[in-house]
Amino acid sequence: MRPELFSLLGTGFPSYFVLLLSGFLFATIIAALWARRVGDDPDRMIDLGLAMLLSGIVGARLLHVFADGYFWDYVHLCTDPSQVDWKIPAQACSSALYDGVWDTAKQVCHPKTSDCFAWARFSGGLTYYGGFFAAVAVAVWLTRRDGLVFWKVADMAGFTIPLGLAFGRMGCLLAGCCFGIRHARPLGLVFPAHSPASDSHYKLGLLSNPGHPSLPVLPTQLYESVACLLIGLFCLGYLHSRKRYHGQVFLTFVGLYAVVRFLLEWLRSDDRGGIGGLSTSQWIGVVLLLASIAAHRWRRAIAASFSATLPTPDTAS
Repeated sequence: MRPELFSLLGTGFPSYFVLLLSGFLFATIIAALWARRVGDDPDRMIDLGLAMLLSGIVGARLLHVFADGYFWDYVHLCTDPSQVDWKIPAQACSSALYDGVWDTAKQVCHPKTSDCFAWARFSGGLTYYGGFFAAVAVAVWLTRRDGLVFWKVADMAGFTIPLGLAFGRMGCLLAGCCFGIRHARPLGLVFPAHSPASDSHYKLGLLSNPGHPSLPVLPTQLYESVACLLIGLFCLGYLHSRKRYHGQVFLTFVGLYAVVRFLLEWLRSDDRGGIGGLSTSQWIGVVLLLASIAAHRWRRAIAASFSATLPTPDTAS
């Protein structure tokens, strides 16, 4: 784990955001090269990528606030911090790590001061699907405004997004978030003291001191990074040159990622919201998988009907 990838002039640069921006830069370069190859303006792809990045970060944060199970905590942090319960031992409550107030009656820790802007801080708590939906909405609007074919541009995103995600999940690994369930070595990875995994294990009573390293956990961040890389390479190296209609690459990526994410959610152990035994991301993944299958059929039918209206060599004049 390396929360700060490097420092420059006394300023630390968080690993997650450095890798996230690196993934965006890599994806944007690929998109610009693709645009030049098909005779489009690379600058429009750069502008589109920047707009999707900014909207994606906002969407990722908002879905975390509303769907990851922390909504009322953010509300109470502003209105009444005493209603926010941190289920940690008494000695940890007054430590520098939490700086809270111990509630003897409820045997929980409360934040000491109110904070009405905690929800807007990007120190952590971003959800991929929130960013995905926001970025797609902006892309639909911008492509229509600029006279671009959305599904054609979407196919480019079908291989650039997973390649960029591969960078982002490596940033998760360095930051220590999105960690997996406990598992013995050699597959298990130990995160250092005060990491999200160590903090979670201490809250669960699995560690006697918050200053201890975590128990071995599965590096699910690495698993997803590799899976995204494989999806991106498949969509770019194989499917894109063989696609039969615009949208096929993008919809294939959406469906494949939904399956991968659904399965990996069973292996994750970080705090996430959920309903009925499934996490928020699993429910979204189910909807997206079904939607991608339906959209595949719809796009394929449109392509088939369009081909049927074209004159054959025998009838063409």
